[in-house]
Amino acid sequence: MRALVWHGKEDIRCDTVSDPEIEDPRDAIIKVTSCAICGSDLHLFHNLVPAMMPGDIMGHEAMGEVVETGSGLNGKLKKGDRVVVPFTIFCGECEQCRRGNYSVCEKSNRRKDLADKVFGHATAGLFGYTHLTGGYPGGQAEYLRVPFADATHIKVPEGISDEKLLFLSDIFPTGWQAAVQCDIQPTDTVAIWGCGPVGQMAIRSAILLGARQVVAIDCLPERLSMAQAGGAITIDFKTESVIERLDELTGGKGPEKCIDAVGMESHVSMAQPDTIMDRAMQMMMMENDRPHVLREMIYVCRPAGVISIPGVYSGLVDKLPIGMAMNKGLTFRMGQTHVNRWTDDLLRRIEEGQIDPSFVITHTVRLEDGPEMYRVFRDKQDSCIKVVLKP
Repeated sequence: MRALVWHGKEDIRCDTVSDPEIEDPRDAIIKVTSCAICGSDLHLFHNLVPAMMPGDIMGHEAMGEVVETGSGLNGKLKKGDRVVVPFTIFCGECEQCRRGNYSVCEKSNRRKDLADKVFGHATAGLFGYTHLTGGYPGGQAEYLRVPFADATHIKVPEGISDEKLLFLSDIFPTGWQAAVQCDIQPTDTVAIWGCGPVGQMAIRSAILLGARQVVAIDCLPERLSMAQAGGAITIDFKTESVIERLDELTGGKGPEKCIDAVGMESHVSMAQPDTIMDRAMQMMMMENDRPHVLREMIYVCRPAGVISIPGVYSGLVDKLPIGMAMNKGLTFRMGQTHVNRWTDDLLRRIEEGQIDPSFVITHTVRLEDGPEMYRVFRDKQDSCIKVVLKP
């Protein structure tokens, strides 16, 4: 089969690799009909997340048709079923899964020994996302093996396009969880840093959940325009002071809820000296991530407010004002997404027409064009916000 394969930093190739096979009775094989490039994939593209190996297949947003099943699925899936594959692999049986904490499943990470050493305790296996999360082949391919497939699937109906359903795999429930973690009240201002795909979903989720106003922060015109179309007030951090504008919008009190949809690769700007410091420290291997957004959120968030972090961080950060956060009484909620906790509700909202997640797609290309689209997406060329690949 053809698949997008990691060969090293900024080196993704479309290679011919072995077709996946059933390895366990709870496995299924799907023929991928649509997959996507996620902002989190760029962290791997830049080799900022450890434990990628040459030959690893990329991708964690995929959907398709079941073509083969193991003997242990107990009728949960059958050949011909149409499914979206959540990026989190989960057993459905362990204590964490029974609590709905699917992204920290205790059984699905097949490199638990490595993850225990790095994280203290292993988290769930993830598709196409380093050997810290199991080293599972990803979904930017013609076929995908789904472990624990009786649990790890979202069965979807016919008659709705892939484009409307594909993002149930990650960015839609990720934006939704980010907003739900805020415990949004009708009087709340929700400020969202980053208007990429997850930020766009968080904007619409916060509005659906009843926020009084949603403020979106970015610097790219096409992203800000999309955020505004979704109902957000926008701030271009290159031309406006984020702190002053948020004070103006909240009567000097600050937003009650803040969402970091940027993560470890904050934009580096001469106007933001801490980002220059962070980039220098990265180059000297003194920290992993650039936490400018976290610092700014802690500073502007209203006392007793909530900071929600769906953005991916990989390791150590420096100069984080934890004393400021403690004294202001801020609550932090974060984590990889418990995808299947939310998908029944989100699928219903799609079917009822409350939201069409396909609004975020700007480019649809063949799988073979994937390596070039990684570069287009990285460089924000051609107003690229979200790429869908068709194997």
